Amino acid sequence: MKLRLQLEAIQREYQQLLNHVQEVKVEKLIGTRFLVKVTCKKGKDVLVSILEAFEDMKLIVVQARVTSRYFFGMEAIVEAENEATLDVRALTRALQMAIHKQSFENLK
Repeated sequence: MKLRLQLEAIQREYQQLLNHVQEVKVEKLIGTRFLVKVTCKKGKDVLVSILEAFEDMKLIVVQARVTSRYFFGMEAIVEAENEATLDVRALTRALQMAIHKQSFENLK
């Protein structure tokens, strides 16, 4: 009985952690390329929202890895179509907004 209660407590903590995980990291690479890492709660169309944000910012996905087993995770290399003045903060903000928008849409 005691082990069962401990297991239930651990499962609740794990679920609460998954509900609050959200991390967006952007790193400038060579030229107009950026390394993007996103970790967040699984959502219905999180990937679609992120790809739409890339499209809106005129970014091309050069390479990407995505996982969605326990949470949504993505690591991608993106490249600006032209020599735009896109910076790490602007890209980070756009991705955070896309994820937040998607999370809000899933609540409806």
